Amino acid sequence: MALADKTLTCRDCGARFTFTAGEQEFYRSRGLRNEPSRCPDCRASRRQSRYGRRDYPRVMYSVVCASCGVETEVPFEPRQDRPVYCSECYAKMRKA
Repeated sequence: MALADKTLTCRDCGARFTFTAGEQEFYRSRGLRNEPSRCPDCRASRRQSRYGRRDYPRVMYSVVCASCGVETEVPFEPRQDRPVYCSECYAKMRKA
């Protein structure tokens, strides 16, 4: 049975999008029975919000390495009771 492109309407934004024969074959090969109800842009947006992707930059903290004394940045707020290492010293410690 030859598959033909279908034009569908997105349930979120109402835009019309094409569900190509190739996409239909992909859905069929994965055992998916329902056609997509969202356009590719809305699917990507939903996936991004669902898995918590952040569009804002990570907060970095400036610290001095407890081993070599080099100033570096880390993605967590350091505590006074724990040493913080630069990436090179940390890698050396993990190998040991």
